Amino acid sequence: MSDKRTAADHFRMILETVLGQVFAATGYTLEESPVKQAGGLFRYRKALAGGLYAFIEFQMLYLPSSEWSAAVKSRFRVTLIRSDQPDAQLPSAHPQAARKTLSALIVNDFGVAILPNADYWWMFDNTESLGKALAEAGHLIIAYGVQWLAGELTPPSG
Repeated sequence: MSDKRTAADHFRMILETVLGQVFAATGYTLEESPVKQAGGLFRYRKALAGGLYAFIEFQMLYLPSSEWSAAVKSRFRVTLIRSDQPDAQLPSAHPQAARKTLSALIVNDFGVAILPNADYWWMFDNTESLGKALAEAGHLIIAYGVQWLAGELTPPSG
C-alpha cells in the first residue's frame, strides 16, 4: 500500500463498502475496536430477542507477498456467535449460545457442498479479489448465517 493505510484499514474499507449496507439493513453494526481491528478482527453485533446477541466476526490474516511466495495469499474467515453476553469473547452458558465458523455451518451442519471444506478461508491478493471474496461470504452470511443466528433456520436433523 502506497499511502498511510494499513492492511487492516484497507480490509475495513472494502468490508464496509461491500457488506456495510447489507449488515445495517439487517440490524448489525460494526463494533468500534481499534486494537482488535488493527489485529485483523472485525465484528458486527446485533441484539436479539430474549437477551441474546448475535455476532458476525471476520478474522483477516494479511500476508504481504514480499514475505512469502506468490502462492501464499492473505485470507479471512467468518465466525458466527450467539451469546447472552454483550461481548463475544465472554463465555456463555446460555442453552442457545453457539459459536461456529460460517464454513462449518454450511458444509457440516447444512450439508451444502458450496465450499471446498468446513475449515475454509476466503483468499485474496488484491482489492478486486478481496471484494469478490467478501461478496461471496456475504451471500452465504445472509442466506444461512443471519437466519441461523436468529434461530429462524436450523440444520436438517438426520
